[in-house]
This record gives sequence, C-alpha cells and structure tokens, in this order.
Amino acid sequence: MAREELLGQGTPITYPPHRALLQQGDESRHVLLITSGVVKVVASAESGYDMLLAVRIAGDLVGEMAAFEERPRSGTVIACSDVTARIIQVRALETFLGRHPDAMRAILHMLCARLRWANRRRIDFQAYDSMTRLARVLAELSQAYAQPVADGDGRRCDLGVTLTQKELASLAGLALNTAEKSLAALAARGLVERSYRSITICDVPKLLEFAKVAADNPY
Repeated sequence: MAREELLGQGTPITYPPHRALLQQGDESRHVLLITSGVVKVVASAESGYDMLLAVRIAGDLVGEMAAFEERPRSGTVIACSDVTARIIQVRALETFLGRHPDAMRAILHMLCARLRWANRRRIDFQAYDSMTRLARVLAELSQAYAQPVADGDGRRCDLGVTLTQKELASLAGLALNTAEKSLAALAARGLVERSYRSITICDVPKLLEFAKVAADNPY
C-alpha cells in the first residue's frame, strides 16, 4: 500500500533523452521518483571536468540529498532515454515517510547502498589495478541493471545501460585511454564484448570472479 501511495504522490512529468531533470547548483527543494527509463548523475568541477557519478533507473529517487539537506544540487541528472517521473516536494515526502516507517527504512537502505558503492570505489583506487577496477564497475552495474541475452543460458547479458567509454572511465576513476586499454583487455579475456555505446557481459559468473565481486546486488 505504501508503494502505491508513493506512486500517487506529486506530479507526473516526462523527459526526452538528453534533457536535464535536475541541474547542479540549483536550489529547488523537490525529489524525483523515476517511474520509467534511465538517467545518469553527472558532477562538473570548476575546471570544466565532468564526472559520471551514478546511473539510476525506474524505482530510484534522485535529488534527495539536496532536498533533505536544503543545499544546492551537487550534480546534474540527465535522461539517457525517454524518462517518466513524479515530482515530489520534500515536505510532502517527509509527511509520507512519517506515516510509513517501512518506506523510511527503504530509503535509508537505498542511501546506505549508495554510500557503500562510493566507499568501494575509494577502496578500489588503491587496492586494484586499472583492469580490475573497471571489471568491478562492470560487474556491479551488471548486477543492478543487466538484461539476460535470449541465447545466453543465463550467463550472458547486456549491460542494460548505455554508457560511453568516457563515462565508464569516470565511474572507475580512470583516465580515458587507460579505461579503453582495460576494456580491450577484458574483451581479449572473453569477459565482455564491445559495440557502439553497448557492452555485453559474455560470462557473468566469470566476470564476478575476476573482479572479486560477491554475487549480490550493490543497489
């Protein structure tokens, strides 16, 4: 019942691909509940460097940090495909969460999972070489978003999100040329296949084993 009530909160809105849903630095006080489609969260440094921070899909909340903290947006949220969402003002969300402790726990679990993801990336920077770091990002993305390939006997899947190599490099904290070499090395091992903005995981269990990632969903 709480889920249905949350889906009834706020105002429905549709975004075309490449449209910004939320803008870094903006001081608006609402969150977006993604109901269909895929978005990416990008942060821009003063130097002009853009970094992909995360990918979000249907069922995810975005914009909650700035809304709850009453601070400017820390990143820009961009539609990767046609996206539908519900705009929920933070006061309405707080009222809803006060009535539904189970929903509050679900949001806390979501925030904890996102913090774990960020902590893993910080550890990876020091603990693993570039190829393993990229493999770990691909493995965890596949656990969250991948779609099985029809003839893949459960081991082969499409990554499920459209990312450029530059964006993958951002997630893994690698320079673009290093990420390209690492992706080529993973392909040479038969773990992935590459095409334009698309990556297929050839053998999910082997990728998880190579990347030293437990078989659970980090999200």
